[in-house]
Amino acid sequence: MDDPKPGAPRVLVRRALPTEPAVRGSASLFLAEARSQGLNAGRRMLYVGTEPAGDQVAACLRVQPQTDVVARRKLMTVGDVPVRVATSYFRADLFGGTRLAEPEFVRPSLQSALTALGHAFGRAEESLIARPPTPSERDTLELDPGEWVVVVVRASYSAEDVPVHVLETICAASRHVFTITQVSGHDEF
Repeated sequence: MDDPKPGAPRVLVRRALPTEPAVRGSASLFLAEARSQGLNAGRRMLYVGTEPAGDQVAACLRVQPQTDVVARRKLMTVGDVPVRVATSYFRADLFGGTRLAEPEFVRPSLQSALTALGHAFGRAEESLIARPPTPSERDTLELDPGEWVVVVVRASYSAEDVPVHVLETICAASRHVFTITQVSGHDEF
């Protein structure tokens, strides 16, 4: 990879908001998005286990803050450049002891595993927050001083309104463009 111009991002990835349904249903949202952009993408599992839920995750999962939840944390790369840390959170009372709590990638997809466990998709909400990175995020994403992160949180609920999955994606802000789409036929300036 050639050295970028001073001030230019090392790589640039597009992230659609809301997530396209065909991409959401793929084996990996990130890999499907990156491949469609012609990028050499990779991912590796950083952590699978239980951890205390932070305030936002707890609210989305409808549990008390600091309640243990199942966390599945992955690092996403383009070439050798880290671009995102994505963590899936699940209620431990519903999903601890299932294959969602096992350390390997869920095959064929996370969505198929949730369906196999009896959860039909009902709705989702996505929020986007920009902020300075934590020291751990700065190190993991190899951010330069002053670079920020964008946090995308997608909370998914079943047809019965059960909080099934929260996906928190920490994106290196300078390495992403967020494409916003509306329902087909309803785009306006």
